Amino acid sequence: MQHSSHLTGRAARPVTFRQFSRKGWSLFACLHREVRVGMLSAATLLTAAPCLASHSAMLKPSHAEEPLAADTVRLGEANVTASRAPLAADVAARQVVTLTRSDLEAAGVSTVNDLLKLSATVDVRQRGAFGMQTDISIDGGTFDQITLLVNGIPVVNPQTGHNAADFPLNLSDVDRVEILEGAASRVLGSQAFSGAVNIVTRRTTQSAPLEVQLEGGSYATLRGEARTAWTWGQGWEGTASASWQRSDGAVPNSAFSGGKAFATLGRTMPAYRVQLQAGATVNDFGANTFYSAAYPNQWEATRRYLLSAHAETSGRVHLSASASWLRSTDHFQLTRHSTVGENFHRGDVFNLSANAWTQWCGGRTAVGAELRQEDVYSTNLGRPLTEEQYVHIRGEAGRYYTRRDARTNMSYYLEHNVVWRWFTLSAGVMAERNDAIDGRFRFYPGVDLSYRPSAAWRLYASWNRSLRLPSFTDLWYKSPTQEGNVGLRPEENSAWRVGADFTSRPVTLRFKARYQRGTHMIDWVMYSADDIYHATAFSLDNYGLGADATLHLTEMLGSRQPLTRLTLSYAWTGQHRRAGEPYFKSNYALEYLRHKLVARLQHRIWRSLTAEWTCRVQQREGHYLLYQNGLATAELRPYGTHALLDLAVRWTRPRYTLYVEGTNLTNTRYFDLANVRQPGLLVMGGCKVRL
Repeated sequence: MQHSSHLTGRAARPVTFRQFSRKGWSLFACLHREVRVGMLSAATLLTAAPCLASHSAMLKPSHAEEPLAADTVRLGEANVTASRAPLAADVAARQVVTLTRSDLEAAGVSTVNDLLKLSATVDVRQRGAFGMQTDISIDGGTFDQITLLVNGIPVVNPQTGHNAADFPLNLSDVDRVEILEGAASRVLGSQAFSGAVNIVTRRTTQSAPLEVQLEGGSYATLRGEARTAWTWGQGWEGTASASWQRSDGAVPNSAFSGGKAFATLGRTMPAYRVQLQAGATVNDFGANTFYSAAYPNQWEATRRYLLSAHAETSGRVHLSASASWLRSTDHFQLTRHSTVGENFHRGDVFNLSANAWTQWCGGRTAVGAELRQEDVYSTNLGRPLTEEQYVHIRGEAGRYYTRRDARTNMSYYLEHNVVWRWFTLSAGVMAERNDAIDGRFRFYPGVDLSYRPSAAWRLYASWNRSLRLPSFTDLWYKSPTQEGNVGLRPEENSAWRVGADFTSRPVTLRFKARYQRGTHMIDWVMYSADDIYHATAFSLDNYGLGADATLHLTEMLGSRQPLTRLTLSYAWTGQHRRAGEPYFKSNYALEYLRHKLVARLQHRIWRSLTAEWTCRVQQREGHYLLYQNGLATAELRPYGTHALLDLAVRWTRPRYTLYVEGTNLTNTRYFDLANVRQPGLLVMGGCKVRL
């Protein structure tokens, strides 16, 4: 943490604090001199994971002459952006959950979606194995109610959230995944309705010059990935990665193939940092019964392309700006190789944002603005075009997009943060205007408060209001099985959260409770057993509890025994539908996880051979409609409870890693979404080489 200023044109002499004590350090800015914090105690740093959407440059530690004490570690980057202006994680008023690269490697996951399953508050519903078309939601919300970001750049798909989680980057690019739970519109924009997921990628200092990975396993699944990172000149650095995968699929009509590519180019200087990034993903897959069991031979092909630029300055007034373009295309066939129920969609999202914050004696103040343009061309979504306005579908001779919809969203932000002794207060408001609604400004305020009675404890409470615009699918989609609703209004909620964190060397504990009161909540429902799904809205209360415990067993039991770490996470969710039409079956909003328990045990086996066991127990509310011989019956069957046991075994050496991963060792067959039966045991093995 470094604050610098200049007095009458000459450089200020820095004051360096070699040790960190829990005083009112945020007021150091009033000295009008450069302030350096050289070291943090290990107990404090345990909670200081860099968090959501922080683009701050890595801060170089002071190089003290004296050796470090046993309980002291060097200070690295420790900023969070659960607020518009980044704050140190140990004093931030908002809790952010961080899944690190070590979590990713120990658990043996093959996709970012699999990594998110390790969080008890995140619901991951996969239609296909190996991460094919995944719906991600937080705290009992829906897949359309969260914001997804890559290095702070939004990758939300306004056409539908079904394809939004197909992140345009590779697993080797991931440094950490940050989860912000609860309403966050005043921080991350209008679509951060029930939370946000941000993927932070690895920089060149965290990477080997070249990494190559090959793996294969069940159902003729093959996957290859390569990544390189380099530096040159003064402050320049870059990364590039590419992958390809294919599989015969674990269930009928679920074969897939595709690939991803991702690259970054940046320059870090004392006065500024600039970063460019580009990503692409290509997937073709059999969609089995993804959208209706009446059509078991569905097929889909998706493409995503991301380009973005971000720049920020240091100094007394910190300025940052970003621009991005995201294109998503979707080719869907209700019956494979048939034009009946066939759809083509092309969506573009252009995003411009600017932010500024400054530190002064009264705290840290931030202002910002964001302009987002969303555009969709389709054969199904939007208003009809005249023949002169038709747009040719690339790669399809004689085929055209015949419909279009577009909307422009403008948001302004104001926030103030105060760190005083043991308290942190963050308060702000987002003013939002969308030309597709009524062109009026709506205001969404929020307040976060934390209290730190000791070095180990942090108590916090928050209240925030948020909104979520209907997707273009919600508004317009029409097929033999679904019908949208152009009369839908934006979802709105008021969300309250309280919680407590306890952090020490051997154990970390987290407790939280929440209540959310929502209006105009969107769902797709059937009104009778022989009906199709209709987009509708109702009022819904959502509430829940959560608890997490991490036991660092090496600290507790010593290093001579094999056990390394035990993590237990539990979340409970309840809902109350206050108002709305009677319905026969809900397809999304009311099919939530009532209970989710995640237990993870890491241990050594022998020398460099380690293992991690992961057990997930889930009970899902709601029912799926039973089909027989391709025809719907009137019978609803509950999703019920299921338990899954995974195991990852790794032999790790400095230059290479060998691994075998088993998913669903008990071969449990279950339904997690509609009539899409999930696969049983999956086994993958591979090798990763670092050069």
